Amino acid sequence: MLDDLKKDATVRMQKCVQIFMADLKKMRTGRAHPSLVEHLKVDYYGADMPLNQVANISVEDARTLVVSPWEKTMVGPIEKAIHKSDLGLTPMTAGAVIRIPLPPLTEERRRDITKVVRQDAESARVAVRNVRRDVLADAKELLKKKEISQDDERKAQDDIQKLTDRHIAEIDQQLGAKEKEILQV
Repeated sequence: MLDDLKKDATVRMQKCVQIFMADLKKMRTGRAHPSLVEHLKVDYYGADMPLNQVANISVEDARTLVVSPWEKTMVGPIEKAIHKSDLGLTPMTAGAVIRIPLPPLTEERRRDITKVVRQDAESARVAVRNVRRDVLADAKELLKKKEISQDDERKAQDDIQKLTDRHIAEIDQQLGAKEKEILQV
């Protein structure tokens, strides 16, 4: 019974960390990386598709992404999707290939991005703590129903707290690495 609660907590907390890490990949750090644009939605014959499902995205050099659509007719919609995004990128089309140069980040923009990353990290920490709260409430419910003893409930609280601490430390570690990468000129 308690083992199921702990497994559930572990899975849910790990999901919180994974979502945070996925959000970090979308943050622009001045270096070209396909994950910056692969999530952009492109109008593909009336359906919105992620860019990575209608084109090949590769890195030409440290500051340039190359998007090669699988169909020549998709060049226009892909260009439009990149323009509409909030990334502030300007695509350059050369035939069937779209090049996306990444302008260097200013110091002010780097600080703004760092603030956003910190907010995302705090949201991830809150999500992990919410999982802890839910699982501890479930353990208390089991105690009320007399399905577990007080000692078991106390041990479950300690185990869940250790899980929470471990996942929050992982979030903090990822945050530190991303901040270092963003502020690196």
